[in-house]
Amino acid sequence: MLKKKIAAVAFLAGSVSMTGLQAQISVPGLNGCGSLPDYTALKSALESATATETSGLNNQMWATIVDRDGIVCAVAFSGVNRGAQWPGSRVISAQKANTANSFSLDSSSNSNGSGQPRGLALSTANLYSAVQPGGSLFGLQESNPVSTAVAYQGPSANYGTIFDPMVGQKIGGVNVFGGGLALYTALAATPAATAASETPKAPVVDEIVGAVGVSGDTSCADHFIGWRVRHNLGLDHLGNTGGVSGDAAHPDNIIFDITPNPNGGTGISAGGFGHPTCINTGNPASLPAVAP
Repeated sequence: MLKKKIAAVAFLAGSVSMTGLQAQISVPGLNGCGSLPDYTALKSALESATATETSGLNNQMWATIVDRDGIVCAVAFSGVNRGAQWPGSRVISAQKANTANSFSLDSSSNSNGSGQPRGLALSTANLYSAVQPGGSLFGLQESNPVSTAVAYQGPSANYGTIFDPMVGQKIGGVNVFGGGLALYTALAATPAATAASETPKAPVVDEIVGAVGVSGDTSCADHFIGWRVRHNLGLDHLGNTGGVSGDAAHPDNIIFDITPNPNGGTGISAGGFGHPTCINTGNPASLPAVAP
């Protein structure tokens, strides 16, 4: 009997220890969130971007930041309370952040003859056409389900605050329309040795550090506002990063090149990365150019 009690106590102690360890692992300070914008910075950037961008339905918005491991760092909304923007867009914003982070790269991907020498930034808007029936990435949107246990735990009063239950945890999810953008910071690479007397300038390398997702309006407006949020946060250093838009100043910008399919069904994107237009669609060229 005594042995059973001892075993039970040991089991409980181990369970408590493991629970404590899991809690420590989810603390933002112990992951990549420590170097990313916090709740206050995200909310400020979102409020400014939402006020600036009036395309689409001109709604209030949700935004989420994740680190490179997909851990949620901050969740915020732009309205006066959590019901001032579509409640369903809270999780969608996190889904978009996870997607942009999951399918974007920097130059560290390049080694042994494989990878992307300049990296490759893909916004969620860039994925729309490829995941349609018959597309090369059809089914991608079903590949990484949202963790509903993470998304909907705790009291709703905490949603969009510093106590949002998604913070410190992995949300998962894949979303394939506008609103998700990878976050890049600029690092100075070690300059190459030269025989010249002058000190060589260190080339700038763009490093991916996570992503931001925005939701609450048309998918086009979500992209436009998300772009402005990233710019406001100062994490749009993609000047040396590759993209699919064909515009070096906006490498992962939304692309409107879809034409009607003569056989019916989904329209055809000329470049394969197109996104449909929306109600009151803005002009992608009007968005701020990315930073060096």
